[in-house]
Amino acid sequence: MKKFTLFLTLLAAVALAFRSPDMLDIGAPLPKGDVKMKDISGKEVSMNDAKGTNGLLVMFTCNTCPYVMRNQARTQEICAYALKNNIGVILVNSNEAQRTAGDSYDAMKEYAGKQHYKWYYVLDKNSEVANAFAADRTPECYLFSKNNQLVYKGAIDDHPGNPAEVKDQYLRLAIDGVLTGKTIANNNTASVGCAIKRKM
Repeated sequence: MKKFTLFLTLLAAVALAFRSPDMLDIGAPLPKGDVKMKDISGKEVSMNDAKGTNGLLVMFTCNTCPYVMRNQARTQEICAYALKNNIGVILVNSNEAQRTAGDSYDAMKEYAGKQHYKWYYVLDKNSEVANAFAADRTPECYLFSKNNQLVYKGAIDDHPGNPAEVKDQYLRLAIDGVLTGKTIANNNTASVGCAIKRKM
């Protein structure tokens, strides 16, 4: 367990070292909202298609990152919470360099089936949407208001390595802020995870 925790810490440090400087600013409009991506259902859907009456949660994720796996229960919980409150959910797999391996379309369908996803899980061809967001990690979350403005970006919570140590549920508090119209105090947090595998 200690070795695995050390591995995750080193993985996070590498990801932070290569973090893109061109991040979306809070208040920015939803980029590439009309771009169609292939969902695990076989349908082509856009982020605008996925949007709910109260907004949209976009989460960059994959099948293979240890941090995604360790956050899976929390991902399930927060996505269900968003949908329950009419915030659309779309999970985006931008790992274009691994399409013949663990992040292929067929692998996505298998993974989502095992996790019983009830929301969109789409393939981001050539990492087009990730590039527009300047997203660079999995998992990484972007919450948009009903007016398509970015109101929160970053991590699900303050302790991706150990759910028992979580003190601040960043994303849930942001969703509550969207629903109540209150200011989101902590609207930009550092997500920790694996680098998105873009094709070079």
